[in-house]
Amino acid sequence: MSLKSVCVFCGANAGTVPAYTAAAVALGQALAERKLTLVYGGGAVGLMGIVADAALAAGGEVIGIIPQSLMDKEIGHKSLTRLEVVDGMHARKARMAELSDAFIALPGGLGTLEELFEVWTWGQLGYHGKPLGLLEVNGFYSKLTAFLDHIVGEGFVRAPHRDMLQVSESPQALLDALDSWKPTVTPKWVEQKPG
Repeated sequence: MSLKSVCVFCGANAGTVPAYTAAAVALGQALAERKLTLVYGGGAVGLMGIVADAALAAGGEVIGIIPQSLMDKEIGHKSLTRLEVVDGMHARKARMAELSDAFIALPGGLGTLEELFEVWTWGQLGYHGKPLGLLEVNGFYSKLTAFLDHIVGEGFVRAPHRDMLQVSESPQALLDALDSWKPTVTPKWVEQKPG
Protein backbone atom coordinates (compact mmCIF):
# COMPACT_ATOMS: atom_id res chain seq x y z
CA MET A 1 0.00 0.00 0.00
CA SER A 2 1.26 3.45 -0.82
CA LEU A 3 -0.17 6.03 1.54
CA LYS A 4 -1.23 9.42 0.22
CA SER A 5 -3.29 10.70 3.17
CA VAL A 6 -3.46 9.99 6.89
CA CYS A 7 -6.31 10.83 9.22
CA VAL A 8 -5.19 11.92 12.68
CA PHE A 9 -7.54 11.67 15.65
CA CYS A 10 -6.43 13.74 18.65
CA GLY A 11 -7.50 15.92 21.52
CA ALA A 12 -9.18 19.31 21.29
CA ASN A 13 -7.11 19.98 24.41
CA ALA A 14 -3.32 19.93 24.59
CA GLY A 15 -3.14 17.82 27.77
CA THR A 16 -0.97 18.45 30.81
CA VAL A 17 2.36 17.08 29.57
CA PRO A 18 4.55 19.00 27.08
CA ALA A 19 5.43 15.67 25.39
CA TYR A 20 1.91 15.58 23.89
CA THR A 21 2.46 18.88 22.11
CA ALA A 22 5.92 17.78 20.96
CA ALA A 23 4.47 14.54 19.54
CA ALA A 24 1.76 16.42 17.64
CA VAL A 25 4.39 18.72 16.14
CA ALA A 26 6.62 15.78 15.21
CA LEU A 27 3.75 13.91 13.58
CA GLY A 28 2.62 16.95 11.59
CA GLN A 29 6.17 17.51 10.37
CA ALA A 30 6.64 13.82 9.50
CA LEU A 31 3.45 13.79 7.43
CA ALA A 32 4.52 16.90 5.51
CA GLU A 33 8.05 15.56 4.95
CA ARG A 34 6.57 12.42 3.39
CA LYS A 35 4.16 14.46 1.25
CA LEU A 36 1.21 12.84 3.03
CA THR A 37 -1.98 14.87 3.29
CA LEU A 38 -3.17 15.31 6.87
CA VAL A 39 -6.90 14.76 7.28
CA TYR A 40 -8.29 15.71 10.68
CA GLY A 41 -11.24 17.21 12.53
CA GLY A 42 -10.68 20.79 11.39
CA GLY A 43 -10.18 22.43 14.78
CA ALA A 44 -7.73 25.18 15.66
CA VAL A 45 -7.59 24.19 19.33
CA GLY A 46 -5.59 21.67 21.36
CA LEU A 47 -3.52 18.96 19.70
CA MET A 48 -5.79 19.28 16.66
CA GLY A 49 -4.55 22.79 15.96
CA ILE A 50 -0.97 21.89 16.86
CA VAL A 51 -0.68 18.95 14.43
CA ALA A 52 -2.32 20.98 11.66
CA ASP A 53 -0.08 24.01 12.23
CA ALA A 54 3.03 21.81 12.25
CA ALA A 55 2.09 20.13 8.98
CA LEU A 56 1.28 23.47 7.34
CA ALA A 57 4.51 25.07 8.60
CA ALA A 58 6.47 22.19 7.05
CA GLY A 59 4.78 22.74 3.68
CA GLY A 60 2.17 19.98 4.01
CA GLU A 61 -1.39 19.80 2.77
CA VAL A 62 -4.07 19.75 5.49
CA ILE A 63 -7.76 18.99 5.04
CA GLY A 64 -10.09 19.65 7.97
CA ILE A 65 -13.60 18.25 8.34
CA ILE A 66 -15.71 20.04 10.94
CA PRO A 67 -19.40 19.95 11.86
CA GLN A 68 -21.35 23.20 11.45
CA SER A 69 -22.12 23.22 15.19
CA LEU A 70 -18.41 23.42 16.03
CA MET A 71 -17.76 25.93 13.28
CA ASP A 72 -20.47 28.10 14.88
CA LYS A 73 -18.43 28.01 18.11
CA GLU A 74 -15.51 29.48 16.13
CA ILE A 75 -13.05 26.67 16.75
CA GLY A 76 -12.55 25.90 13.05
CA HIS A 77 -9.02 26.38 11.68
CA LYS A 78 -8.99 29.29 9.24
CA SER A 79 -5.66 28.59 7.48
CA LEU A 80 -5.99 25.04 6.16
CA THR A 81 -5.46 23.88 2.60
CA ARG A 82 -9.17 23.01 2.68
CA LEU A 83 -11.83 23.11 5.39
CA GLU A 84 -15.06 21.23 4.77
CA VAL A 85 -18.08 22.01 6.95
CA VAL A 86 -20.48 19.08 7.33
CA ASP A 87 -23.85 18.50 8.99
CA GLY A 88 -22.76 16.56 12.08
CA MET A 89 -20.37 14.16 13.74
CA HIS A 90 -21.45 11.10 11.71
CA ALA A 91 -20.87 12.97 8.46
CA ARG A 92 -17.53 14.21 9.77
CA LYS A 93 -16.25 10.72 10.57
CA ALA A 94 -17.51 9.26 7.29
CA ARG A 95 -15.83 12.02 5.28
CA MET A 96 -12.53 11.74 7.17
CA ALA A 97 -12.52 7.98 6.54
CA GLU A 98 -13.36 8.49 2.86
CA LEU A 99 -10.43 10.87 2.35
CA SER A 100 -7.85 8.82 4.28
CA ASP A 101 -5.60 5.87 3.50
CA ALA A 102 -4.65 5.28 7.17
CA PHE A 103 -5.54 6.43 10.68
CA ILE A 104 -3.41 7.51 13.64
CA ALA A 105 -4.53 8.41 17.14
CA LEU A 106 -2.47 10.86 19.14
CA PRO A 107 -3.38 11.33 22.81
CA GLY A 108 -6.89 12.63 23.28
CA GLY A 109 -10.15 12.24 25.13
CA LEU A 110 -13.49 10.56 24.54
CA GLY A 111 -13.86 11.79 20.96
CA THR A 112 -10.41 10.50 20.00
CA LEU A 113 -11.14 7.08 21.47
CA GLU A 114 -14.59 6.94 19.89
CA GLU A 115 -13.20 7.82 16.45
CA LEU A 116 -10.39 5.27 16.74
CA PHE A 117 -12.66 2.46 17.90
CA GLU A 118 -15.30 3.17 15.27
CA VAL A 119 -12.83 3.08 12.37
CA TRP A 120 -11.18 0.00 13.90
CA THR A 121 -14.57 -1.74 14.09
CA TRP A 122 -15.20 -0.87 10.44
CA GLY A 123 -11.90 -2.55 9.57
CA GLN A 124 -12.70 -5.58 11.73
CA LEU A 125 -15.99 -6.01 9.89
CA GLY A 126 -14.30 -5.65 6.50
CA TYR A 127 -15.77 -2.27 5.52
CA HIS A 128 -12.24 -1.07 4.76
CA GLY A 129 -8.72 -2.50 4.62
CA LYS A 130 -6.88 0.58 5.89
CA PRO A 131 -4.21 0.47 8.60
CA LEU A 132 -4.50 2.21 11.93
CA GLY A 133 -2.10 3.06 14.70
CA LEU A 134 -1.47 4.67 18.04
CA LEU A 135 1.34 7.15 18.53
CA GLU A 136 2.38 6.21 22.06
CA VAL A 137 3.50 9.28 24.00
CA ASN A 138 4.72 9.23 27.59
CA GLY A 139 2.91 5.93 28.29
CA PHE A 140 -0.45 7.55 27.48
CA TYR A 141 -1.92 4.44 25.84
CA SER A 142 -0.18 1.76 27.95
CA LYS A 143 -3.23 0.91 30.06
CA LEU A 144 -5.43 0.82 26.96
CA THR A 145 -3.14 -1.57 25.10
CA ALA A 146 -2.99 -3.82 28.18
CA PHE A 147 -6.79 -3.83 28.29
CA LEU A 148 -6.95 -4.68 24.59
CA ASP A 149 -4.71 -7.68 25.25
CA HIS A 150 -7.04 -8.62 28.13
CA ILE A 151 -10.16 -8.67 25.93
CA VAL A 152 -8.34 -10.92 23.45
CA GLY A 153 -7.48 -13.26 26.32
CA GLU A 154 -11.11 -13.24 27.44
CA GLY A 155 -12.30 -14.33 23.99
CA PHE A 156 -14.06 -11.16 22.84
CA VAL A 157 -11.59 -10.10 20.12
CA ARG A 158 -9.50 -12.26 17.81
CA ALA A 159 -5.73 -11.76 17.92
CA PRO A 160 -5.53 -10.75 14.20
CA HIS A 161 -8.05 -7.97 14.87
CA ARG A 162 -6.06 -6.80 17.89
CA ASP A 163 -2.96 -6.80 15.69
CA MET A 164 -4.64 -4.43 13.22
CA LEU A 165 -3.62 -1.62 15.60
CA GLN A 166 0.04 -0.68 15.13
CA VAL A 167 1.73 1.05 18.09
CA SER A 168 4.94 3.08 18.12
CA GLU A 169 6.58 5.92 20.03
CA SER A 170 8.09 7.26 16.79
CA PRO A 171 6.03 9.04 14.12
CA GLN A 172 8.45 7.83 11.42
CA ALA A 173 8.36 4.20 12.60
CA LEU A 174 4.57 4.29 12.89
CA LEU A 175 4.20 5.69 9.37
CA ASP A 176 6.56 2.96 8.09
CA ALA A 177 4.46 0.30 9.83
CA LEU A 178 1.22 1.68 8.42
CA ASP A 179 2.67 1.92 4.92
CA SER A 180 3.82 -1.71 4.94
CA TRP A 181 0.72 -3.13 6.72
CA LYS A 182 -1.25 -5.81 4.88
CA PRO A 183 -4.87 -6.48 5.81
CA THR A 184 -5.83 -9.98 6.89
CA VAL A 185 -9.24 -11.48 6.32
CA THR A 186 -10.40 -13.00 9.60
CA PRO A 187 -14.03 -13.51 10.58
CA LYS A 188 -15.05 -11.26 13.46
CA TRP A 189 -16.87 -13.95 15.37
CA VAL A 190 -14.94 -15.96 17.91
CA GLU A 191 -15.86 -19.65 17.87
CA GLN A 192 -18.05 -20.83 20.70
CA LYS A 193 -16.66 -23.63 22.83
CA PRO A 194 -19.05 -26.55 23.26
CA GLY A 195 -20.96 -26.76 26.35
